[in-house]
Amino acid sequence: MRQQALDMVHELARRDSRVVFIGSDLGPGVLEAMRQEFPDRFFMEGVSEANIIGMAAGLAMDGYIPYVNTIATFLTRRCYEQLAIDLCLHNLPVRLISNGGGMVYAPLGPTHLATEDLAIVRALPNMSVVAPADETEMIRMMGASLDLPGPLYIRVGKGNEPVVTGHIPGFTFGKAVELRSGRDVVLISTGAQTGQTLKAADLLAETGVDAGLLHLPTVKPLDRDAVLSAAVGTALLVSVEEHTLIGGLGSAVADLLADAGVLKPLLRLGLPDAYPTGYGSQEYLLGQAGLLPAQIAAQVQERLAILS
Repeated sequence: MRQQALDMVHELARRDSRVVFIGSDLGPGVLEAMRQEFPDRFFMEGVSEANIIGMAAGLAMDGYIPYVNTIATFLTRRCYEQLAIDLCLHNLPVRLISNGGGMVYAPLGPTHLATEDLAIVRALPNMSVVAPADETEMIRMMGASLDLPGPLYIRVGKGNEPVVTGHIPGFTFGKAVELRSGRDVVLISTGAQTGQTLKAADLLAETGVDAGLLHLPTVKPLDRDAVLSAAVGTALLVSVEEHTLIGGLGSAVADLLADAGVLKPLLRLGLPDAYPTGYGSQEYLLGQAGLLPAQIAAQVQERLAILS
Protein backbone atom coordinates (compact mmCIF):
# COMPACT_ATOMS: atom_id res chain seq x y z
CA MET A 1 0.00 0.00 0.00
CA ARG A 2 2.82 2.40 0.84
CA GLN A 3 4.60 1.63 -2.42
CA GLN A 4 1.43 2.38 -4.41
CA ALA A 5 1.09 5.70 -2.57
CA LEU A 6 4.68 6.69 -3.36
CA ASP A 7 4.41 5.56 -6.98
CA MET A 8 1.35 7.79 -7.29
CA VAL A 9 3.30 10.78 -5.94
CA HIS A 10 5.70 10.33 -8.87
CA GLU A 11 2.76 9.98 -11.27
CA LEU A 12 1.11 13.12 -9.88
CA ALA A 13 4.41 14.98 -10.21
CA ARG A 14 4.35 14.15 -13.92
CA ARG A 15 0.80 15.50 -14.18
CA ASP A 16 1.27 18.66 -12.16
CA SER A 17 4.38 20.79 -11.64
CA ARG A 18 3.08 21.86 -8.21
CA VAL A 19 3.68 18.42 -6.70
CA VAL A 20 6.75 18.00 -4.49
CA PHE A 21 7.86 15.11 -2.29
CA ILE A 22 9.36 15.46 1.18
CA GLY A 23 10.61 12.44 3.10
CA SER A 24 12.09 12.11 6.57
CA ASP A 25 14.97 9.64 6.93
CA LEU A 26 13.38 7.03 4.66
CA GLY A 27 16.60 5.38 3.60
CA PRO A 28 18.25 5.07 0.17
CA GLY A 29 16.28 4.25 -2.93
CA VAL A 30 12.87 5.60 -1.90
CA LEU A 31 11.30 7.23 -4.98
CA GLU A 32 14.67 7.13 -6.72
CA ALA A 33 13.02 7.42 -10.14
CA MET A 34 11.28 10.63 -9.08
CA ARG A 35 14.49 12.00 -7.61
CA GLN A 36 16.23 11.49 -10.92
CA GLU A 37 13.37 12.85 -13.05
CA PHE A 38 12.44 15.80 -10.79
CA PRO A 39 15.47 16.54 -8.57
CA ASP A 40 14.20 20.06 -7.82
CA ARG A 41 10.92 18.64 -6.43
CA PHE A 42 12.38 15.82 -4.33
CA PHE A 43 13.60 16.43 -0.78
CA MET A 44 14.88 13.75 1.61
CA GLU A 45 15.52 15.27 5.01
CA GLY A 46 16.96 13.69 8.15
CA VAL A 47 15.21 12.84 11.40
CA SER A 48 13.49 16.22 11.61
CA GLU A 49 9.77 15.60 11.28
CA ALA A 50 8.58 18.81 12.94
CA ASN A 51 10.85 20.80 10.66
CA ILE A 52 9.61 19.18 7.46
CA ILE A 53 6.04 20.09 8.35
CA GLY A 54 7.12 23.72 8.47
CA MET A 55 9.03 23.20 5.24
CA ALA A 56 5.94 21.71 3.59
CA ALA A 57 3.81 24.60 4.84
CA GLY A 58 6.20 27.11 3.33
CA LEU A 59 6.18 25.35 -0.03
CA ALA A 60 2.37 25.17 0.06
CA MET A 61 2.19 28.90 0.74
CA ASP A 62 4.31 29.36 -2.40
CA GLY A 63 1.79 27.42 -4.49
CA TYR A 64 3.17 23.89 -4.31
CA ILE A 65 1.33 20.72 -3.21
CA PRO A 66 3.72 18.83 -0.91
CA TYR A 67 3.36 15.10 -0.24
CA VAL A 68 5.14 14.29 3.03
CA ASN A 69 6.05 10.73 4.01
CA THR A 70 7.35 9.15 7.20
CA ILE A 71 6.25 6.86 10.05
CA ALA A 72 2.75 7.59 11.38
CA THR A 73 3.75 8.07 15.02
CA PHE A 74 6.34 10.66 14.04
CA LEU A 75 3.88 12.54 11.82
CA THR A 76 1.31 12.80 14.60
CA ARG A 77 2.76 12.67 18.12
CA ARG A 78 5.99 14.45 17.27
CA CYS A 79 4.52 17.10 14.95
CA TYR A 80 1.21 17.96 16.56
CA GLU A 81 1.86 21.64 17.08
CA GLN A 82 3.23 22.03 13.58
CA LEU A 83 0.24 20.21 12.10
CA ALA A 84 -2.12 22.49 14.01
CA ILE A 85 -0.39 25.83 13.54
CA ASP A 86 1.58 25.50 10.31
CA LEU A 87 -0.90 23.44 8.27
CA CYS A 88 -4.42 23.44 9.64
CA LEU A 89 -4.61 27.03 10.84
CA HIS A 90 -3.74 28.16 7.30
CA ASN A 91 -5.71 25.35 5.60
CA LEU A 92 -2.75 24.42 3.39
CA PRO A 93 -2.85 21.60 0.80
CA VAL A 94 -0.20 19.33 2.33
CA ARG A 95 -0.70 15.55 2.05
CA LEU A 96 0.66 13.46 4.94
CA ILE A 97 1.43 9.86 3.94
CA SER A 98 1.78 8.05 7.27
CA ASN A 99 3.53 4.69 7.23
CA GLY A 100 2.39 2.00 9.64
CA GLY A 101 -1.05 3.04 10.85
CA GLY A 102 -2.20 0.91 13.77
CA MET A 103 0.11 -1.89 14.92
CA VAL A 104 2.11 -2.43 11.74
CA TYR A 105 5.41 -1.87 13.53
CA ALA A 106 4.50 -4.33 16.30
CA PRO A 107 8.04 -5.76 16.70
CA LEU A 108 9.36 -2.26 17.53
CA GLY A 109 7.09 -1.73 20.51
CA PRO A 110 4.85 1.11 21.74
CA THR A 111 7.09 3.92 20.47
CA HIS A 112 6.23 2.95 16.89
CA LEU A 113 2.60 1.87 17.28
CA ALA A 114 0.23 4.45 15.75
CA THR A 115 -2.75 3.48 17.87
CA GLU A 116 -4.09 6.99 18.52
CA ASP A 117 -3.19 8.75 15.26
CA LEU A 118 -6.77 9.05 14.02
CA ALA A 119 -7.85 10.67 17.29
CA ILE A 120 -4.99 13.15 17.03
CA VAL A 121 -5.66 14.28 13.46
CA ARG A 122 -9.47 14.11 13.69
CA ALA A 123 -9.33 16.81 16.36
CA LEU A 124 -7.65 19.31 14.02
CA PRO A 125 -9.90 21.77 12.15
CA ASN A 126 -9.57 21.65 8.33
CA MET A 127 -7.81 18.25 8.38
CA SER A 128 -9.30 15.52 6.20
CA VAL A 129 -8.51 11.94 7.26
CA VAL A 130 -8.48 8.85 5.04
CA ALA A 131 -7.56 5.19 5.56
CA PRO A 132 -7.72 3.15 2.33
CA ALA A 133 -8.46 -0.56 2.66
CA ASP A 134 -6.07 -1.87 0.02
CA GLU A 135 -3.62 -0.88 -2.70
CA THR A 136 -6.30 -0.36 -5.36
CA GLU A 137 -8.19 2.09 -3.17
CA MET A 138 -4.91 3.81 -2.29
CA ILE A 139 -4.20 4.40 -5.97
CA ARG A 140 -7.69 5.78 -6.60
CA MET A 141 -7.54 8.00 -3.51
CA MET A 142 -4.12 9.39 -4.42
CA GLY A 143 -5.37 10.20 -7.91
CA ALA A 144 -8.22 12.20 -6.39
CA SER A 145 -6.05 13.93 -3.77
CA LEU A 146 -4.40 16.49 -6.01
CA ASP A 147 -7.06 19.18 -5.83
CA LEU A 148 -8.55 18.44 -2.41
CA PRO A 149 -8.70 21.70 -0.42
CA GLY A 150 -6.73 21.83 2.81
CA PRO A 151 -4.47 19.28 4.56
CA LEU A 152 -4.96 15.53 4.27
CA TYR A 153 -3.82 12.70 6.56
CA ILE A 154 -3.41 9.34 4.78
CA ARG A 155 -3.19 6.26 7.01
CA VAL A 156 -1.11 3.55 5.34
CA GLY A 157 -1.25 -0.14 6.25
CA LYS A 158 1.47 -2.76 6.16
CA GLY A 159 1.09 -3.67 2.51
CA ASN A 160 -0.18 -6.77 0.69
CA GLU A 161 -3.62 -6.39 2.28
CA PRO A 162 -6.35 -8.44 0.58
CA VAL A 163 -7.94 -6.44 -2.23
CA VAL A 164 -11.56 -5.88 -1.22
CA THR A 165 -12.36 -2.68 -3.15
CA GLY A 166 -11.01 -3.63 -6.57
CA HIS A 167 -14.50 -3.53 -8.08
CA ILE A 168 -15.21 0.01 -6.83
CA PRO A 169 -14.77 2.74 -9.50
CA GLY A 170 -13.11 6.03 -8.59
CA PHE A 171 -12.81 7.63 -5.17
CA THR A 172 -14.85 10.38 -3.56
CA PHE A 173 -13.70 11.94 -0.32
CA GLY A 174 -16.34 11.70 2.39
CA LYS A 175 -18.19 8.79 0.76
CA ALA A 176 -18.63 5.32 2.26
CA VAL A 177 -18.43 2.05 0.33
CA GLU A 178 -20.99 -0.68 1.02
CA LEU A 179 -19.11 -3.93 0.53
CA ARG A 180 -22.08 -6.10 1.47
CA SER A 181 -25.61 -5.48 2.67
CA GLY A 182 -27.03 -7.02 5.83
CA ARG A 183 -30.19 -6.99 7.88
CA ASP A 184 -29.14 -8.43 11.26
CA VAL A 185 -25.99 -6.40 11.80
CA VAL A 186 -23.91 -3.85 9.88
CA LEU A 187 -20.18 -3.84 10.51
CA ILE A 188 -18.44 -0.49 9.99
CA SER A 189 -14.69 -0.43 9.44
CA THR A 190 -11.89 1.57 7.89
CA GLY A 191 -8.38 1.07 6.55
CA ALA A 192 -6.67 -2.30 6.44
CA GLN A 193 -9.03 -3.57 9.15
CA THR A 194 -11.77 -3.71 6.53
CA GLY A 195 -10.24 -6.86 5.06
CA GLN A 196 -10.34 -8.59 8.46
CA THR A 197 -13.88 -7.37 9.04
CA LEU A 198 -15.07 -8.72 5.69
CA LYS A 199 -13.81 -12.16 6.72
CA ALA A 200 -15.74 -11.78 9.97
CA ALA A 201 -18.90 -10.96 7.99
CA ASP A 202 -18.38 -14.14 5.95
CA LEU A 203 -18.03 -16.17 9.17
CA LEU A 204 -21.23 -14.65 10.52
CA ALA A 205 -23.07 -15.50 7.30
CA GLU A 206 -22.02 -19.13 7.72
CA THR A 207 -23.86 -19.17 11.06
CA GLY A 208 -27.01 -17.62 9.61
CA VAL A 209 -26.33 -14.02 10.63
CA ASP A 210 -27.08 -11.60 7.79
CA ALA A 211 -24.10 -9.27 8.23
CA GLY A 212 -23.48 -6.16 6.15
CA LEU A 213 -20.20 -4.27 5.86
CA LEU A 214 -19.86 -0.51 5.41
CA HIS A 215 -16.30 0.57 4.64
CA LEU A 216 -15.48 4.18 5.53
CA PRO A 217 -12.25 5.10 3.73
CA THR A 218 -12.80 8.70 4.84
CA VAL A 219 -12.82 8.97 8.62
CA LYS A 220 -13.19 12.75 8.46
CA PRO A 221 -15.53 13.98 7.13
CA LEU A 222 -17.68 10.94 7.89
CA ASP A 223 -20.40 9.89 5.46
CA ARG A 224 -23.39 10.91 7.58
CA ASP A 225 -26.07 9.65 5.20
CA ALA A 226 -24.48 6.22 4.81
CA VAL A 227 -24.08 5.67 8.56
CA LEU A 228 -27.62 6.81 9.34
CA SER A 229 -29.01 4.64 6.55
CA ALA A 230 -27.16 1.64 7.96
CA ALA A 231 -28.53 2.39 11.43
CA VAL A 232 -32.12 2.46 10.15
CA GLY A 233 -31.84 -0.86 8.36
CA THR A 234 -30.34 -3.06 11.09
CA ALA A 235 -30.72 -4.10 14.71
CA LEU A 236 -27.03 -3.57 15.59
CA LEU A 237 -24.11 -1.48 14.39
CA VAL A 238 -20.56 -2.65 15.07
CA SER A 239 -17.51 -0.46 14.50
CA VAL A 240 -14.20 -2.28 14.03
CA GLU A 241 -10.85 -0.49 13.98
CA GLU A 242 -7.14 -1.01 14.53
CA HIS A 243 -7.06 2.04 16.78
CA THR A 244 -7.78 2.89 20.38
CA LEU A 245 -11.48 3.02 21.22
CA ILE A 246 -10.95 6.64 22.27
CA GLY A 247 -11.31 9.14 19.45
CA GLY A 248 -11.20 6.89 16.41
CA LEU A 249 -13.78 5.49 14.00
CA GLY A 250 -16.12 4.16 16.70
CA SER A 251 -16.09 7.49 18.49
CA ALA A 252 -16.86 9.27 15.23
CA VAL A 253 -19.81 6.96 14.55
CA ALA A 254 -21.09 7.38 18.12
CA ASP A 255 -20.82 11.16 17.85
CA LEU A 256 -22.75 11.12 14.57
CA LEU A 257 -25.56 8.96 15.99
CA ALA A 258 -25.81 11.10 19.13
CA ASP A 259 -25.89 14.37 17.21
CA ALA A 260 -28.59 12.97 14.91
CA GLY A 261 -30.66 11.79 17.89
CA VAL A 262 -30.55 8.18 16.71
CA LEU A 263 -30.88 5.54 19.43
CA LYS A 264 -29.25 2.42 18.03
CA PRO A 265 -27.18 -0.29 19.75
CA LEU A 266 -23.52 0.24 18.84
CA LEU A 267 -20.79 -2.26 19.67
CA ARG A 268 -17.35 -0.67 19.38
CA LEU A 269 -14.43 -3.05 18.77
CA GLY A 270 -10.89 -1.71 18.81
CA LEU A 271 -7.74 -1.44 20.88
CA PRO A 272 -7.96 -1.00 24.65
CA ASP A 273 -6.85 2.20 26.38
CA ALA A 274 -3.49 0.69 27.29
CA TYR A 275 -0.03 0.18 25.86
CA PRO A 276 0.76 -3.39 24.78
CA THR A 277 2.51 -5.35 27.50
CA GLY A 278 4.44 -7.58 25.12
CA TYR A 279 6.07 -7.69 21.71
CA GLY A 280 5.14 -9.78 18.71
CA SER A 281 3.73 -9.65 15.21
CA GLN A 282 0.89 -7.39 14.12
CA GLU A 283 -1.40 -10.42 13.94
CA TYR A 284 -0.43 -11.44 17.46
CA LEU A 285 -1.32 -8.02 18.87
CA LEU A 286 -4.57 -7.96 16.90
CA GLY A 287 -5.41 -11.29 18.49
CA GLN A 288 -4.62 -9.89 21.93
CA ALA A 289 -7.16 -7.12 21.23
CA GLY A 290 -9.83 -9.46 19.84
CA LEU A 291 -9.64 -8.07 16.33
CA LEU A 292 -9.07 -11.20 14.26
CA PRO A 293 -12.03 -12.33 12.11
CA ALA A 294 -13.22 -15.22 14.31
CA GLN A 295 -12.95 -13.03 17.41
CA ILE A 296 -14.93 -10.22 15.78
CA ALA A 297 -17.64 -12.67 14.71
CA ALA A 298 -17.84 -14.18 18.20
CA GLN A 299 -18.25 -10.77 19.86
CA VAL A 300 -20.97 -9.80 17.39
CA GLN A 301 -22.86 -13.05 18.04
CA GLU A 302 -22.60 -12.49 21.80
CA ARG A 303 -24.08 -8.99 21.49
CA LEU A 304 -26.85 -10.16 19.15
CA ALA A 305 -27.77 -12.85 21.67
CA ILE A 306 -28.11 -10.19 24.38
CA LEU A 307 -30.33 -8.04 22.13
CA SER A 308 -32.60 -10.91 21.04
